[in-house]
Amino acid sequence: MRVFCVAEHRFGVLNPLSFELLNLANKIKGSGTSEAVVIGKDVGKFAQELAKYANRVWVIEDATLENYNPELYVDVLLQLFNKEKPDAVLIGSTAEGNELAPLLAVSMNAPVVTDVVEVNASDELKVSRYLFQGKLMADLKIKSKPCVLTIRQGVFKEGVEVKGEVVKANIKPSKTPARKFLKYIEPEVGEVDIAQAPIIVAVGRGIEDAANIPLAEELAKLLGGVVAGSRPVIDNGWLPKDRQVGISGKTVKPKLYLALGISGAFQHVMGMKDSELIIAVNKDPEAPIFGVAHYGVVGDIFEVVPELVEKLKAKG
Repeated sequence: MRVFCVAEHRFGVLNPLSFELLNLANKIKGSGTSEAVVIGKDVGKFAQELAKYANRVWVIEDATLENYNPELYVDVLLQLFNKEKPDAVLIGSTAEGNELAPLLAVSMNAPVVTDVVEVNASDELKVSRYLFQGKLMADLKIKSKPCVLTIRQGVFKEGVEVKGEVVKANIKPSKTPARKFLKYIEPEVGEVDIAQAPIIVAVGRGIEDAANIPLAEELAKLLGGVVAGSRPVIDNGWLPKDRQVGISGKTVKPKLYLALGISGAFQHVMGMKDSELIIAVNKDPEAPIFGVAHYGVVGDIFEVVPELVEKLKAKG
């Protein structure tokens, strides 16, 4: 398969999800190629980074492409794809990608599947995504090519280096867009990105109250990690939305995931089950979280955590 990945960048920084797209492309390409497309103004530096994980990187540069515009992106992508014939196009499941993907798919007369969490191309192309806030997993067969897929962040973080080539595509926008860029209005930025954190201390309903969050924060600080939460914690307003782990939040794969007072509902587990080391503390010995944890402690987090904090402080 020829698998193309549309890189995403903003303010001179590549979105790490761009590399996750290439990890997936290398996984499913078979004897084909993984190919990245980077669009913008002066984006050569991004091409070199992407080429470490792609067989080929296509660079589409023009002053009119300095800022993201879905009409112009589709315009130049269609020019490239009309010549190069992709089998699949991967786009990040982000605010930008979720706008671009359906517009591109319609223009290509191609099927589109959004928020994909698994792809299997061993026989025919099959993709998986969640429905009804994670209560159901849908497995879909894609029988026509090309197809457009948006990929959930944090799922395909592991991959191998390929060290491919960079190709400057002689492509410019062929039309004037109906909309034009005015300015970015930055959303309120969270303090951390839990999807990139190597250590996560996650709290669930068992934390009981927002006043107890500092206990988890102290433990996270001593471990060099960050605090996250399950959906009940977020719904109660005890932590901001960008700290939510799970199907309706973020998918994480830290080196250590310490679950405190989290029951282990399916929706939460699917967002953290691939963590390298999972340690759960819960006073209910039948809590489902113990089914995915590598180590479990049956106990009250208000007794276990303070003792752990003291032990860590003693070690310096």
